[in-house]
Amino acid sequence: MAVAPVIDTAPGQPGPQAPVRLRALLVGNPNTGKTTLFNLLCGARAKTSNFPGTTTALRTGTLKRGHVSVEVLDMPGIYDEMLDTPEARIVRNAMGDARQKDDLVIVIVDASNLSRHLVLVGQLLAAHTRLILCLNMLDVAERRGLAVDAAALVERLGVPVVPMVAARGLGIEDLRRAIERVADEHGGSVRAASGPPADAAHEVLTAWARSVAAGVVRRTEEPGRSGREFTERLDRLLTHPVLGFAVFIAVMGGLFFALFFLAKVPMELIDATFAGLSALVQHYFPAGAIRDLLTDGVIGGIAGTVVFLPQICFLFFLISLLEDTGYLARAAFVMDRFLHRFGLPGHAFVPLLTAHACALPGIMSTRLIPDRRDRLVTILVAPFMSCSARLPVFVMLTSLLFAGYPALAPVAFAGCFMLGAGAAFLSAMLFSHTILKGKARPIILELPAYQVPSIRNAVLTARDQGLSFLKTAGTAIMAICVVMWWLSAYPHVAPPAEAVALRAQASAAATQPADATAMVDQASRLESRAQQAGSFAGWLGHAIQPVFAPLGYDWQLSAGLLTSFLAREVFVSTMAVLAGAGDDEAGVMAGVRTMRREDGRSVFTPATSASALVFFVLAMQCLPTLAVTRRESGSLKWSALQLGYMSGVAYLAAFVVYQSLTAMGVS
Repeated sequence: MAVAPVIDTAPGQPGPQAPVRLRALLVGNPNTGKTTLFNLLCGARAKTSNFPGTTTALRTGTLKRGHVSVEVLDMPGIYDEMLDTPEARIVRNAMGDARQKDDLVIVIVDASNLSRHLVLVGQLLAAHTRLILCLNMLDVAERRGLAVDAAALVERLGVPVVPMVAARGLGIEDLRRAIERVADEHGGSVRAASGPPADAAHEVLTAWARSVAAGVVRRTEEPGRSGREFTERLDRLLTHPVLGFAVFIAVMGGLFFALFFLAKVPMELIDATFAGLSALVQHYFPAGAIRDLLTDGVIGGIAGTVVFLPQICFLFFLISLLEDTGYLARAAFVMDRFLHRFGLPGHAFVPLLTAHACALPGIMSTRLIPDRRDRLVTILVAPFMSCSARLPVFVMLTSLLFAGYPALAPVAFAGCFMLGAGAAFLSAMLFSHTILKGKARPIILELPAYQVPSIRNAVLTARDQGLSFLKTAGTAIMAICVVMWWLSAYPHVAPPAEAVALRAQASAAATQPADATAMVDQASRLESRAQQAGSFAGWLGHAIQPVFAPLGYDWQLSAGLLTSFLAREVFVSTMAVLAGAGDDEAGVMAGVRTMRREDGRSVFTPATSASALVFFVLAMQCLPTLAVTRRESGSLKWSALQLGYMSGVAYLAAFVVYQSLTAMGVS
């Protein structure tokens, strides 16, 4: 469709060509295309930071237009500036600051639902004079048989009006020109012709908005009945208590299948890249502490961070597409009925499902939740969801637990996911009645029109979230890896006599090459095991073993728990090293299964295996997750609470399992 040029009742005179700097606040209701407009204005010059004193993300960008440089702030979407919500408070505070500095306000409205959106416009007009109105979604209005007289709207409001279809980039150049003209006014005012009073009650604003809309909107034709009926039928399906839930499961299943499918190749490339980099360091650096630090600490730490990046980027890319289509609001409406019973909002369903892939993007996606209390509850319980990093641990422990009954292992495997989800919901209910008292915020949603999603917007969203992840979590994760490397590498332990003898035999001239290689490999495993046992990590394992003795763990299993705080999957590799097992799965399982305690008993008895399995389902065995919780919650106390609570729940549950099985004669 064609979009008419910008309509401006106060075009202004050509301004001086000296550099002009201006700040502009982008304000509007949710689902008006505000983010799309922000990306069109700022593009690659956008960045994400935080509002001072809050944990709500603020996107800022720069628009350069000739001699004019505009800093654009993308404000949270709100329906009413006076509501008692975190988003409304942020906008109110920002608007107060903008009035003092005479900043520009760019308000974007949905042309297909003008009367409701004009309530916020009325509030802004009553208290601010430098304003541009973007009349967006004209294509949606046209499909609904509506036409908006932009000239009449300019006459009624007394501010520039820019007709737009932001999803297709139509009208963006007109908006840039309007911003340039306002910047050249040098503080000049644009008064509203008949705006509401500054202290108008909500009822007065609602009446004023209806009056303005009635004077500028006319119906050109009845919208197509077939299209309206299709939309209504689709809404009945997607919001149905049963069918809507089934569709939700199918859509989310498809999302995560696509997520793993799309992320697999780039994750493998990242692994290969860092493996090659590590090989280069090993080739060009002499053996010693510096080389070990670079390969195992720095490179390993960076790789452990960057490898999550494809999943995070693809996740937010897909979520952005779903949100643009209008489906996400309907899915939240369906899930709200279930989650509300446990003190969680409908918005929490995306973070909780995302946490099944990885808790890091799951916690990051809680930014979708409008209320801070609801956001904190979701952050605290999200790590209970069994993530992909737990899978190697589940495989090993269920295989050990049901070595003689392989058919039961998959049942126990599925039970791990159910146990984690159940713990999350019950914990949310507990938090809602104690430290975070209150009911989940009712989900008040406008079901947006179905639209074709913006690929460009999704790409930019994925990029922003990926960069945010690297900045907030990357440094902490690398530091943790370096510390854990140091604990495992020092002090140096002399190789055991058996390893020395094996290397001597391998060097003998009479030894066959194949036998020599096997001897060297066995010697390396013995040396690694001795190093682990004699390192600071090994000492800590012996030191903390009394704490875990009631759960049935010896010092080796305790050391494995300690190193797994770096990342859950580290547990498997730690146990393989301590067992002197090979690199293939069969070798690992055989070695771990034959591990012995100092008294000669098996390390992994059935009772101990069951206890360890429950512990890993429930425990916070992931320091990177704690780092992200600290970042997203805005306070170290929530990370400390998460660590203490989840560890306590895991310990108590594992204690009950081990002691019960032991009392029943299962040892």
